[in-house]
Amino acid sequence: MSSKISAAITAVGGYVPEYKLTNSELEKLVDTNDEWIRTRTGISERRILKGEGLATSDMVVPAVQEILDKKQMSADEIDCLIVGTVTPDMVFPSTANIACHKLGAKNAWGFDLAAACSGFLYALTTGASLIESGRCKKVIVAGADKMSAIVDYSDRTTCIIFGDGAGAVLLEPNTEGYGIKDSILKSDGAGGHHLHMKAGGSLKPASIASVTNKEHFIYQEGQAVFKHAVKDMADVSYELLQRNNLTGDDIAWLVPHQANKRIIDATANRIGLPHEKVMLNIQRYGNTTAGTLPLCLWDWQEKLKKGDNLVLAAFGGGFTWGATLIKWGY
Repeated sequence: MSSKISAAITAVGGYVPEYKLTNSELEKLVDTNDEWIRTRTGISERRILKGEGLATSDMVVPAVQEILDKKQMSADEIDCLIVGTVTPDMVFPSTANIACHKLGAKNAWGFDLAAACSGFLYALTTGASLIESGRCKKVIVAGADKMSAIVDYSDRTTCIIFGDGAGAVLLEPNTEGYGIKDSILKSDGAGGHHLHMKAGGSLKPASIASVTNKEHFIYQEGQAVFKHAVKDMADVSYELLQRNNLTGDDIAWLVPHQANKRIIDATANRIGLPHEKVMLNIQRYGNTTAGTLPLCLWDWQEKLKKGDNLVLAAFGGGFTWGATLIKWGY
């Protein structure tokens, strides 16, 4: 028994909207086809949050509620809610603030964390720090994005990639060595011009011109982003294993950000993992940005065994990237 407190994941929740946007439907919107999308990205369909007045918080709430139901916990017991997202309900108040209100989490404080597709990883390390310090006992970390809100459905390069979804994990103190063991997180703002949303912030507030020029949508230079993602996500995962004296044989699962199957394959190859040890659900959900990692854990939770070593890896706009080592706790 070590007296050192680590932050263990003790429950997982998730939510994806019902509506499925298939490749064949996209063929009607833009000049593309099913085979092209599948061979280049690995995506067959993605979920879209349809309905008036629905936002990212409306996906966070059912994901968190699933955790509360599983653990027979009251919302009052949540100490803190961190939401990784780049599609907040509004600039302020934060999505976490809105979600806590909808959940009835009266004792929780919370905030949003923006790191694009690395948002969940950044939030997980942040949440773990609150547990490790003894400051909080029950922290919920969510990754959620309503990407359909910022996708231009006349841009065939980006509209095929993204979907909507949310996942969440509960972090609790553990003294048996389970939980989040190590993280390497990176940031390089030089990559911003390759992947960003131009307007809507303080640099370029919304105006008639910004809307007309479609500057409130994702802008991505696919090749440049792909090149960096393939290298950086693989390198940081390898560095994490080296630092912890582990090899691919010691890892039960790679939990990779679901941006593109070719990026995922490159990361698995770099750390010597066969494809049967790699979580892959991009074909069903597309890239849900901060939602991908917790949605993988949600889809695979039945297969995870206590003591399994997991490597979570992500790469996102900014650029932001990182990898986290977890010893599964239940």
